[in-house]
Amino acid sequence: MELPGAVWSFPGDAALITDRERRCAEFSSVVGCDRAVAQCFLAENDWELERAINSYFEPGVESPPREEASTNLTSPPTSETMPVTSSDMCIDLTEDAPVIIKQAPVVEGPKTLSQEDESHITLLTWNIDGIDQSNLQERARGVCSYLALYSPDIVFLQEVIPPYYEYLKKRAVSYTIIVGNEDGYFIAIMLKKSRVKLLSQEIVPFPSTVMMRNLLIANVDICGQNICLMTSHLESTKEHASERQKQLQIVLKKIQEMPASTTVIFGGDTNLRDQEVGKIGGLPSNILDIWELLGKPEHCRYTWDTKMNNNLKASYTCRLRFDRIFYRAAEDGSQVVPHSLDLVGTEKLDCGRFPSDHWGLFCDFDVIL
Repeated sequence: MELPGAVWSFPGDAALITDRERRCAEFSSVVGCDRAVAQCFLAENDWELERAINSYFEPGVESPPREEASTNLTSPPTSETMPVTSSDMCIDLTEDAPVIIKQAPVVEGPKTLSQEDESHITLLTWNIDGIDQSNLQERARGVCSYLALYSPDIVFLQEVIPPYYEYLKKRAVSYTIIVGNEDGYFIAIMLKKSRVKLLSQEIVPFPSTVMMRNLLIANVDICGQNICLMTSHLESTKEHASERQKQLQIVLKKIQEMPASTTVIFGGDTNLRDQEVGKIGGLPSNILDIWELLGKPEHCRYTWDTKMNNNLKASYTCRLRFDRIFYRAAEDGSQVVPHSLDLVGTEKLDCGRFPSDHWGLFCDFDVIL
């Protein structure tokens, strides 16, 4: 699902805009990549063209040849399957003001906000499909390019594997990264250091999981707001609906246990079908599904969509809203209110694949004092 007529917009004066557009075009011409990758590497290298080109051809996240990606979620790949061989140089993905992508007509893309703007908080949740080894290096770079483009304050990731985690630590030094595990595949929360102060963290196990799943919680201060952040990757596949519902109930219970004065935001790959939520009695009245709260916008109805996303080369068509964001407002004081919701990762990379088999969800929150 490529975006027709995508418009690239750079912050800054006219001369800077023209110069950066020229460098992006030259970089793309030399290495044969798309503009998103060009912007990412140029931003990482202080917009020095030769240095960025050299960086592009340096080895990054590597995965050895293999016949086919494993689909056994109980035995995910180990760190040996994707060694990190990138240089030791730390790269700040948000050092330069990132690019804004405006989506096709009618649907506006995620908005990039300056670090000084305390009237908004931005969040990205994304299952990055680290267990798929095909084109892993380019897909990892694609994910990092979106972090550079949108510079979200908060990032929830699912299906991270150890080498991918190491790669993110080298690339995204402007973020604090906490993880739900360090073996197999796991979830992670990334917090922009300049905006978010981590106060405490907790890992809540799912006692009966057979897929190494758990709940990761981070209590933070952002823009003077106390916010509890949660992410998880609930049990996969239709056959594990019962376990998935148990895990959802644990998540909802933890949300309800948070102090009433705290805003709670949960996001992740829930693998939920709507009827499964109904079977547990629906969400509590004070916990809202942001997609529903914002009027069920059609453009981000499906986050796992084999009709539009061909990464899996599936012979079937399946369109589901696996990735969800839940929200519980603080009962008193200032409010953090969902404003908009958009999809991320809907542009193909040069390898002909998307960064993940899931679309990411980018949510913009208003801070009302």
